[in-house]
Amino acid sequence: MSEPDERPGEFVQSLERGLSVIRAFSHDRPRMTLSEVARETNMTRAAARRFLLTLEHLGYVGSDGRQFFLRPSVLQLGYAYLSSFSVAEIAQDHLERLAERLHESCSASVLDEAEVVYIARASTNRIMTIGLSVGARLPAHCTSMGRVLLAALTPEELDRYLARADLAARTDRTITGAGALRKELDVVRKQGWCLIDQELEDGVRSVAVPIQDAQGRVLAAINVSTHATRVTLPTLRDDFLPQLIACAREIDEDLAGGRH
Repeated sequence: MSEPDERPGEFVQSLERGLSVIRAFSHDRPRMTLSEVARETNMTRAAARRFLLTLEHLGYVGSDGRQFFLRPSVLQLGYAYLSSFSVAEIAQDHLERLAERLHESCSASVLDEAEVVYIARASTNRIMTIGLSVGARLPAHCTSMGRVLLAALTPEELDRYLARADLAARTDRTITGAGALRKELDVVRKQGWCLIDQELEDGVRSVAVPIQDAQGRVLAAINVSTHATRVTLPTLRDDFLPQLIACAREIDEDLAGGRH
């Protein structure tokens, strides 16, 4: 989200606040009372109530009289993006085949400010304490796909990201310093892939590569996620990575060929 002093004169704050109500609901908070919504959005109860009732009238929010919850109509907002973004549809087919071969979960994501947003996923098991599905968000600085996407930013874009991002530690292995992260991104940029070992969550490791268009611009990233007790680092790097790279090339070729 832009800082207040960067907002254009035409900025509609009421729209921003309405969307913040929708974003307040999550996997951990699927149902909330009026007071809880007000607290999560930093609104007064009266303001939160107006937005909730408006969203309920539009069909995006439901209520049982005490708690509010999102209704399936909200999916229309995300579907408009996914249906126009062919990478998600094309990647899904390839990820499912790769996940079947490796018996591990494979995903695709794009960068949205300081987070990666999942646009496709083929899940074979659950290795993290949080559930991941299309639309899920994770911090970019400590995820393999996030670092691949950050490495593709221009120097100016990376400077802006580092100036505003919260490089919080998720485990005792997480890189949290801006300088150290820059060095790591230089390595990722040169080698064309990123391997993360338990920086996001203890026991979870993954490797990611970029998805590119015909001009070589990075559009998204795909990865394979594993558990440390099941897959060693050499296996992830020497066995899984080559297959992930081949999968990315197939997706790149489908995109270049205009397959939908």
